[in-house]
Amino acid sequence: MIRSMTTATRSGLGTDGRFAVWAPGADAVAVVVDGTPHPMTRDEEARDAGAGWWHALVAGAGHGSDYAYALDGSDPLPEPRSRWQPAGVHAASRVWDPDASPALDDAWTGRALPGAVIYEMHVGTFTPGGTFDDALERLDHLVDLGITHVEVLPVNAFDGSRGWGYDGVLWFAVTENYGGPDGFRRFVAGCHERGLAVVLDAVYNHLGPSGAYLDRFGPYFSGANDWGSALNLDGPGSDTVRAYILENVAMWFADFGVDALRLDAVHALHDARATHLLEEMATTADTLASTLGRPCVLIAESDLNDPRLVTPREAGGYGLDAQWCDDVHHALHSTLTGETQGYYVDFGELETLARVLREAYVHAGTWSTFRGRTHGRPVDLARVPGHRFLAYLQDHDQVGNRAAGDRLSASLPPGLLACGAALVFCSPFTPMVFMGEEWGASTPWAFFVGFDDPELAEAVRTGRRAEFAAHGWGAADAPDPTDVATFERSTLDWSEPGEGQHAWLLEVYRSLIALRRTEPDLADPRLDRVHCDVDPGSRTLVLHRGNLRLVVNLAPVERTVAVDGAHETLAAPLGAGVSEAAVSLAPESFALVRVG
Repeated sequence: MIRSMTTATRSGLGTDGRFAVWAPGADAVAVVVDGTPHPMTRDEEARDAGAGWWHALVAGAGHGSDYAYALDGSDPLPEPRSRWQPAGVHAASRVWDPDASPALDDAWTGRALPGAVIYEMHVGTFTPGGTFDDALERLDHLVDLGITHVEVLPVNAFDGSRGWGYDGVLWFAVTENYGGPDGFRRFVAGCHERGLAVVLDAVYNHLGPSGAYLDRFGPYFSGANDWGSALNLDGPGSDTVRAYILENVAMWFADFGVDALRLDAVHALHDARATHLLEEMATTADTLASTLGRPCVLIAESDLNDPRLVTPREAGGYGLDAQWCDDVHHALHSTLTGETQGYYVDFGELETLARVLREAYVHAGTWSTFRGRTHGRPVDLARVPGHRFLAYLQDHDQVGNRAAGDRLSASLPPGLLACGAALVFCSPFTPMVFMGEEWGASTPWAFFVGFDDPELAEAVRTGRRAEFAAHGWGAADAPDPTDVATFERSTLDWSEPGEGQHAWLLEVYRSLIALRRTEPDLADPRLDRVHCDVDPGSRTLVLHRGNLRLVVNLAPVERTVAVDGAHETLAAPLGAGVSEAAVSLAPESFALVRVG
């Protein structure tokens, strides 16, 4: 544990009786500990951007003490850096000391991102129980599948009994819905015991609509974006706001043992400073990695198609380790389903899929019809390794933001699902699987919330319907996101993986992941060595990876594809006829063959 960074953090959170809070506009502040108010003293020495801190020492306070802050005699508010909110985001905070929590594995040395296979999980719907402890009971399934990293959707405290987690308002606290901070520590420890690294989805671009009291304390906000209140990253007081975010980054790595953070929608971080917040995050993570003795990875979600995100800082980039690559998803989805509405408009051609498998971006300084402008910048294929881009056939956004929350398995046959998986796992990118995808889960995964405020719930309901209407879906197509039944229907059915076509597809995924681990050509991240041949008329594609060829037939009829030198079949779940000159494939199937 990083004492040099966490000691300062703990001194303001009451673990040793000391409390500190930033409230630069207040004339008087009291910390209310276990119902008793204690006046705080303002730090008058600091007159720079960090001014406005208040301090108090409360004898006897420590782990388990409830506390809140009263500003100028107002009703007490929860701690902005609260680690524990047992009664919800509107109630008092509770002191949480990591040293009094379940232990982490000090011997864990982490897992590198190159060679990773990531599994995206929403804790609340991964199991019927919906807690960290329930999720632990299913981790062996992931180990058997060949997963190396478990990515959990946001676990920070949000209002209500259920939700995706992106409406968090107390970023340092782990929601009680899943088991609180102790439950998350047990989950991380359980993953590490099984050799699984943990990726945590972290949201720094906005706060949720209920329980976001930060602006009562100081100038944390700078307006709003599409999702909620945006953080003040470059205005007056922004030094302290940025330090607040960086402290949160450090906390997840140091006090909860996570191995990576997935940074949500970084294109919504409006930062006009010369040193961008993302660069500061990368520097923080690198410093922690050297101290903790394990990788501390940052993965961005970005709509910018800007390779500077994953370019090293010494080369003028931000120095993040990887980014989600939606262009790969869009090309796969549009090719497999035929959908070309909305942001899929530029992705329906087989040649586009071939391009994205070689170059990561489709829009790379080129025209985007959906945006109505030129978008993106090319990736330097000789310098940027493919593992810096995450590729996926499905994810929580691309499933959950459909009106019915329908997965690909609701509309595609198993053969095409397997073809899509083969293209992801045989690509030069880091593959990611959305929970249940590996067996073609029949359960949907819809948008759901559990706000107690009826006006807010109605606003969410009508807002989502308007969004869906803009994409051509009618109100009848979308389940009510506030209905608990929508949440319950989104929970995985664990009786499916052993049944029929579900079991067949699961074995395809398991075999492909194993091949990625054992075949060096599939792990080669060099994008300038990737080639792809397509025949749009026959709906066939050949992906070249060293001495391997992934031959894919997306047509509903049998096809024979020319492949020189093929002599060994590594995978062909529906069978294949292989000669030295060609590969014959059943309808909607693939084969991975060795040549030479």
